[in-house]
Amino acid sequence: METIVRLAADGLMIPLVLIALYAFIMKSPRIGRYEVYVRVFMAGITSYALAKYIAAIWQPEGTGRPFERLGVEAGASFLQNSGFPSDHALFAAFLTFAVWYVTKSGKLTLAMAALTALIGIGRVLALVHTPLDITGGIVIAALGGIWFLPLKRIFSPYRRLAKKSNT
Repeated sequence: METIVRLAADGLMIPLVLIALYAFIMKSPRIGRYEVYVRVFMAGITSYALAKYIAAIWQPEGTGRPFERLGVEAGASFLQNSGFPSDHALFAAFLTFAVWYVTKSGKLTLAMAALTALIGIGRVLALVHTPLDITGGIVIAALGGIWFLPLKRIFSPYRRLAKKSNT
């Protein structure tokens, strides 16, 4: 059972990242690719910065990781911090949102969302996070990227230029 929990908590990040790389390389639109990649990159940086800022100014009641409070060993890898928000959940959710944004592929997004959920469940079962830590990571990933969506109008002249140059 420990192996399965560790695999879910840590190991599922590898296929998640590989699916995201496949989507970004093979499924992203050819025209406007640079624009899309810049927005995804900026959304990732914003999500990470927002997570660190929120963690610095607010920690939920009963802070500390569950394994520390229970006096047992952690069932997965972790960083020496309070645990809120979960970096694993933040990164997994961010990649899931980014793949949806780039490809609009329901199948890829659904597969990645399932992996993200399994990673979150694994992190909770491994006692390195609480459900609030996981939820916080997912919500912050969404908030970090959401304000980049309206920028499509700003970059639209580049898209028109790319279309003209291909004809």
